[in-house]
Amino acid sequence: MDTIGLILIGLSFLLLFFMSASTSTPLIDPAPTGPATGSHQARFWDRIARRYATEPIADMAGYEATLRRVQGLLAPGHEVLELGCGTGNTALRLAPAVGRMLATDVSPAMIAIAQARQAAQPAPQLRFAVASADAPALPDGAFDRVLAFNLLHLVDRLDATLAHVSRLLKPGGLLVSKTPCLAEMNPLIPHLMVPLMRALGRAPRVASFGEADLRAAMERQGLRIEAVERHGTRGHDWRLFIVASKPLHPPGPG
Repeated sequence: MDTIGLILIGLSFLLLFFMSASTSTPLIDPAPTGPATGSHQARFWDRIARRYATEPIADMAGYEATLRRVQGLLAPGHEVLELGCGTGNTALRLAPAVGRMLATDVSPAMIAIAQARQAAQPAPQLRFAVASADAPALPDGAFDRVLAFNLLHLVDRLDATLAHVSRLLKPGGLLVSKTPCLAEMNPLIPHLMVPLMRALGRAPRVASFGEADLRAAMERQGLRIEAVERHGTRGHDWRLFIVASKPLHPPGPG
C-alpha cells in the first residue's frame, strides 16, 4: 500500500480513537462557559456531538473494566464531579453509586444530549451542566471524587487544570482519570496525523505526553499517585488509568 493510503487509514483510525473515548437537586451551580473560556473546544465538540453520540465504544470490555474499578472507589455519601462528561453515558452509569454527582462539559451540544438521555434514564442524584474543565466556578474542597475520563490530553493547560482539581477535592479525596498517552503511540500519529487532522477540522487540540509526564504533572500539584493501571483488552493500551489522592494534611514548609 502506498504512503498516502497508509496516512488515510491512519487518519480514519485516529478519528475513531477520539470519538470512542466516553430533575435532581442541584449540587452546585457552575457559571456557564463564557466566550473566552474554552470556546474553541466548545465549537469543535458542538460540531461533532451528534456523531460522537452514535459512535460505538472501541473496547467495550476495557470500558466495563474501568467502570467496575471506578464503582469500587465510590460510596453512597460521596459528592462527585465529572469533568468532560461528553454525552453523559458514563455519568449515568456511575451516578446511582453516589450521593450527588455534577457532570460538566464545555460543549452545550454534548450536555443537551446528556440531559435528553437522563430524561429517558432518570438519575435523581445526577445533574449535567455546561462548564470548562480549566476553570469551573465551584468552591474549593467540595468533592470527594473528581472524575476525568479521556479529558486531560485535551485541556489547554494541564498543570492549571490539575491544580484546580486539587483545590476542588476534599482532603483525602481522589482524582480518578483515564487519559490517552499519545507519546506512547507511533510517532507519526502525534507529529503527522494529529496536526493534519486538526488542519482539516477533524480533531481538537491534543497534548502529547507519556505516563511519566502525566504522573509528574499530578505530583507537581500535590497529588499522590495511588494506582496506575491499564484496562484495555486489545494489545497495548494507550489509555492510562490513574488514581491520585489529595493528602489529608498539606506538606510542611521546606
